Amino acid sequence: MALSCDLLVAAKGAKIGIREVKVGLFAAAGGLFRLPSRVGYAKAMEMAITGDHILAEEAKDAGMLSELTEVGGAVDAAIALAERVAQNAPLAVAASKKLVRAAAQGIDEDTLWKMQEPLSKSVFTSNDAKEGPRAFAEKRAPNWTGT
Repeated sequence: MALSCDLLVAAKGAKIGIREVKVGLFAAAGGLFRLPSRVGYAKAMEMAITGDHILAEEAKDAGMLSELTEVGGAVDAAIALAERVAQNAPLAVAASKKLVRAAAQGIDEDTLWKMQEPLSKSVFTSNDAKEGPRAFAEKRAPNWTGT
């Protein structure tokens, strides 16, 4: 489940793994597809075929975590992170997520530029694209509509 998240926060000492092989199964919900881009091929293969977990500290070092907290602090940190994201324009966030995901999947740069064109048109002509600079000029928080 954690591998389907765009942002992941965990406390020190938390265990993260693909454990299914230990019970005669394999991670058939997409974890095996996502793991190599999060921890690298060698570590992903090791985790997938041994069923061993890694600690949150190693996950952070591998680039898998957005934030590593003290024990007991993960929920508060995740909420704070979500609040930071929620302050931004929804269409811009969605377009950014789409492009980062595509890049992380290894899509070539020419294709990424082509993917970006329609996203740019829809985001840059949106009401939110007008509201952001207006709010900045008026020194107030923007009122995003997602349109």
